[in-house]
Amino acid sequence: MNIIRRRAYCRAGLIGNPSDGYNGRTISFTMENFYAEVVLYPWDELEIVWTDQDKHRFASLDALVEDVNLNGYYGGIRLVKAAIKRFAEFCRNQPEPEYTLHDGTFSIRYETNIPRGVGLAGSSAIVVATLKCLAEFYGIDIAKRVQASLARSVENEDLGIVCGFQDRVAQVYGGLVAMDFSEMKEERGYQCGQYERLEPSLLPPIYLAYFLGSSKTSDAVHSALRTRVQDNQSLTATMNEIADLVPVAKDVIVGQHFRRLHELINKNFDLRTKLYDIRQSDWEMIQMARRVGASAKFAGSGGAIVGTYEDESAFMDLRESMKLINHDWKLIKPIIA
Repeated sequence: MNIIRRRAYCRAGLIGNPSDGYNGRTISFTMENFYAEVVLYPWDELEIVWTDQDKHRFASLDALVEDVNLNGYYGGIRLVKAAIKRFAEFCRNQPEPEYTLHDGTFSIRYETNIPRGVGLAGSSAIVVATLKCLAEFYGIDIAKRVQASLARSVENEDLGIVCGFQDRVAQVYGGLVAMDFSEMKEERGYQCGQYERLEPSLLPPIYLAYFLGSSKTSDAVHSALRTRVQDNQSLTATMNEIADLVPVAKDVIVGQHFRRLHELINKNFDLRTKLYDIRQSDWEMIQMARRVGASAKFAGSGGAIVGTYEDESAFMDLRESMKLINHDWKLIKPIIA
């Protein structure tokens, strides 16, 4: 039996988010620390296997409450199902014979260890990994830039989830990726930006911290933000300021001007505070990191922060400061995938 197993890694926005949803620019990276994995193999019927994160039977009322807090109300099955539907429609809309789908059916399942609700692109990782498996199973070659937009359409169009482009671009390309969405071009029915891989070894030491106690869906953040930006010209100007940090940051990374990158990361967050109110737990994490000399901004929609630090001693200071404030804060060194 030919078993196909594909992963998509979690994403952290280093500079520019959330301007990716507004024809902006970002630099993001994926990390091997957390991932979604999808497994697919030939089967007599098309079967989507339920996982622990999609269970509907619970030992107690408290067990249900805990499951909803960890995994939300819908789990990942809807993401897999929508990805399969969108993939089939995409292939059938292409005129070339190489996009013709054979009649084979399969069993598919997913698992993920990406922390939920803290802005690390856990949902899009499930979609991207599913699309990778489907493309291999059916022998379909889809350009990476189109893959990323196809993955976005699963959530944005099929499931009605408000989202930008950067998560899927980073997860399809992998590693450290600079993205420009200011001049989108259509390819195979999807809008695509300009994407470039950067060398991760050029970066200074990077940390990621997150707090599951402040988890919420990214859609809840981005839906409200989109309405405010559309109704307020000054917020549009702020979003453009955030996007304009990216070309500067790209040159700074290539030149390894670490102090300047530190300043740009902090400025990204400071500009973001003009867009919406910041939750108290997120404020505390940002301020804690800055007090010990690290830079700090949101890795995504909130709940996780990312930044730079100087050396191992600075990382230890960051760890000890976190423990003093909240033992439930998690701190890691990202392994850039």
